[in-house]
Amino acid sequence: MDFTIIPASWASRVQSLFRIVVGLLLLEHGTGKLLGFPVLQGLDKMPHGLLLFTGAMELIGGALIVVGLFTRPVAFVLSGFMAVAYFMVHFPMGFFPADNYGEAAVLFCFAFLYLAAAGPGEWALDRVAGTSGQPLRAVNSTK
Repeated sequence: MDFTIIPASWASRVQSLFRIVVGLLLLEHGTGKLLGFPVLQGLDKMPHGLLLFTGAMELIGGALIVVGLFTRPVAFVLSGFMAVAYFMVHFPMGFFPADNYGEAAVLFCFAFLYLAAAGPGEWALDRVAGTSGQPLRAVNSTK
């Protein structure tokens, strides 16, 4: 019995959509911190240097992830960045992410770890530039 809902041949495209959405969500945090849109609550309590650093990481890293350029190394760095964010900001408020508002940081951490391992998917500038660490051919995921 085959319970496949989405054909395996779509895997690389869905992976690209996942990368784009995750990148846009991170990018939104960067624009909120650096450009003031959207308005994010609690930024006035954050040290200015930390605000600039985290905003730049989120803005630049998010943009690179969205377009799929240098996806693997950028995703690896962002995965670590999100792990540090979790342990620095959320973990001191409690052990469980549901209690310490850390779910987003944990999800971002593992989403970026996945992208660092799996690559950008089919729709990415890495494919054009040859920077993905994968051949410039379509991924054949029908095994």
